[in-house]
Amino acid sequence: MTEGTADGTAGGGQAAERIGTREAARRLGVKPETLYAYVSRGLLGSRRLPGGRGSTFDPAEVAALAARGRSGPGPAEGAGAEGADGPGGPDGGWGRIRSGVTRIDTATGAYAFRGVDAVALAESYAYEEAAEWLWTGRVLPGTRFTAPPAPLAAARAAAAALPADSGVMDRMRVAVIAAGCADPLRFDLAPEAVLGSARGLIPTLVDALPPAGGAAGDVPDAGEPIARRLWARLTRREPGPAALRVLDTALVLLLDHGLAASTLAVRVAASARAHPYAAVSAGLGALDGPLHGQASALAHRMLGEVLDRGGAGPVVAEYLRAGQRVPGLGHRLYPGEDPRARLLFERLAEVPGAADALAAARDTVGTVARHQPLHANVDLALAVLSVASGMPAEAGEAVFAVGRTAGWIAHALEEYAEPPLRLRPTGTYAGPPPPRPLPRPAG
Repeated sequence: MTEGTADGTAGGGQAAERIGTREAARRLGVKPETLYAYVSRGLLGSRRLPGGRGSTFDPAEVAALAARGRSGPGPAEGAGAEGADGPGGPDGGWGRIRSGVTRIDTATGAYAFRGVDAVALAESYAYEEAAEWLWTGRVLPGTRFTAPPAPLAAARAAAAALPADSGVMDRMRVAVIAAGCADPLRFDLAPEAVLGSARGLIPTLVDALPPAGGAAGDVPDAGEPIARRLWARLTRREPGPAALRVLDTALVLLLDHGLAASTLAVRVAASARAHPYAAVSAGLGALDGPLHGQASALAHRMLGEVLDRGGAGPVVAEYLRAGQRVPGLGHRLYPGEDPRARLLFERLAEVPGAADALAAARDTVGTVARHQPLHANVDLALAVLSVASGMPAEAGEAVFAVGRTAGWIAHALEEYAEPPLRLRPTGTYAGPPPPRPLPRPAG
């Protein structure tokens, strides 16, 4: 059938090398309406036939779009079945997002950043060096991140203007917005420009926070590693080398973890071409809930109860009686032990003063294991660090946010290279059947 009726292959002449609407829709596995939605969103080009008798499509472009949706699970988390209405579902890519950032093997409990085992990376490199690997595939020994003066000044002013009882995460959220406002180059989405913003944004998030001791003289020099600077914002206690090593290791392990809720929020923002500061703000917003960023705070409070009551038994019993999950245990991606928790527990065992909190965590795991085969996850390990170091309950979320910002930037860079606005799911209307008459005014 020819394109003369706008639903077959193209007719003669130059259009013979192209295909028509029906054939393009068939190759993509979508309806014609969905095909034209791809065109309107910039995912696919079209060319009108003379006389307005339909459109034609480049078969190579159609094949490339189809391949992007059916080429199998991406390296991020390897899940997600295609829908029946196109690549990745009726949205043209929402159901399956390909990524080269992180691969998670749920069968073995291993995960890798750009093909390198994440645990091995955390054992050998500092946070800044690992972030560069995630972004560029290169390791630059001794890398340090420095906050630009103008964005840092704006971020500090915004964070300081909050009420005195505002938490660390509240200050981080306003700091990233203020820093973006002070960066006139924030709208440049070229890779090198985005990386330049990232290398300034991460230290700005940390350096905009007030010192935990309240004295400006207690703030480490701007040339110090991110872990040392963050430590001074979370606790008044002086860190030993082993404690700093745990914090730096946690930052590396938390660089990325596939398409978690916050990472997906970042990619959606980047798909709409939001600048890096706005994309990171989207991620910070998604963290603000008990099921994601605040999970370590719940574990922190639980460990405090275990220490106060001298054992995990009565504390676990109260959680179960209330029908609540015991914080810090189990992970949907790991049937066994969370590899991040395993390494952090090994390093926490070397920290003077962490023995009691570590014993409380192990007591909790052992108590729950009598009835459920649940293992410690990274939130429990972060809680051990925060409790043992005299940090506030939200310290684990702050560590998570700083570490994960590097991963959010890596995902934003990938999304900036994709067609814009591709992450738009198709909604299913569930309201009353239209059309309905307007209600008549009373009286």
